[in-house]
Amino acid sequence: MKIVLVGPSSPLKGGIANFNDSLYNSLKKNHDVVIISYSLQYPSLFFPGRSQYENGAPAAQKGVLPLINTLNPFSWRKTVTEIGKIKPDLLVAHYWMPYFAPALGTISRHAKKRSGTRTIGLLHNVEPHERSPASGILNSYFLKSCDGFIAMSSKVLNDIERYVKGKPAKRLFHPVYDIFGEPVPRQIAFEHLKLDPDQRHLLFFGIIRRYKGLDLLLEALASRRISHINLKLIIAGEFYEKGDRYIDLAMKLGIEKKVMFTGGFVPNSEVGNYFAASDLVVLPYKSATQSGITQIAYHFEKPMLVTDVGGLAEMVPDRKAGYVCRRDPDDIAAAIADFFDNDRSAMFISNIKTEKKKFSWEAMVKGIEELAEQIGSPR
Repeated sequence: MKIVLVGPSSPLKGGIANFNDSLYNSLKKNHDVVIISYSLQYPSLFFPGRSQYENGAPAAQKGVLPLINTLNPFSWRKTVTEIGKIKPDLLVAHYWMPYFAPALGTISRHAKKRSGTRTIGLLHNVEPHERSPASGILNSYFLKSCDGFIAMSSKVLNDIERYVKGKPAKRLFHPVYDIFGEPVPRQIAFEHLKLDPDQRHLLFFGIIRRYKGLDLLLEALASRRISHINLKLIIAGEFYEKGDRYIDLAMKLGIEKKVMFTGGFVPNSEVGNYFAASDLVVLPYKSATQSGITQIAYHFEKPMLVTDVGGLAEMVPDRKAGYVCRRDPDDIAAAIADFFDNDRSAMFISNIKTEKKKFSWEAMVKGIEELAEQIGSPR
């Protein structure tokens, strides 16, 4: 089958680009695959991070065409022309926020008119964390252009029904990331990050936005429940909002010496060090669908603490691969205390080794193949 993946790719940074590159590598084992990526993903004026590109990341690999400028409809027309030359059997379009709906919905519609190509919407998210009055209209425009859907959480699968009914949809697990290399020896990670090996380490990883609940974790760290544990919280990620509020909160709570801010984006080459140094990966999200962070933790076989929002509880079985907590600092602190006081690490890691087998790229590829067969071809 000839497949075009429409979505970001290296050297663009972020979880969607990592996902797309891994999916490309898995699909190309048995299919003819091309990635159509972005020449401009976000306008710099509105991008909250320092750069949309990962320093030191390889340039776009063979098989990647950076064509789409989200602000330039002429680039969308050029993309449709290129798709017409490729004549794919299938487009797989990554979708995670309404901002991309005009470009992706237009490309999907015109690719079908021009070359009869069907589109699968690979939905990382449907409803945005920060809604606007236009969100529903934009979501509808893209989703109605698709012939079928893959969702990676039950919440997203249910969200589709608000916009489109009667189209085939599959719920598939987000696969475990395989692009961050082998686990780093713990002692080497401590030395590299200049961490005290006598301390226990919590890891909050990824871009920092309000919905990710870092304030809840900082309040939990100040709880008397865990004051007896020699803890350090590593906050490894780039602020996509003003970081002063978290630094000020840590100082207000009197825990500034227990917190380490990296202050910037963590390149792929450094990810292994942070996970190797951590005892427990914490995702105290206030809202979510699913998260690629859980799949990095599975790769490095690290226990997790997640809040019971979106599809996170589907990814982390409670008291088996980690903890599922309420969005409450006291409940989070109680789970952290239980983890260290009762030495749950070995049991959780053993369960994680079994649990992660169901999160394979082969299962994702098989799901795409089955859905492609289900939606058929109009040609």
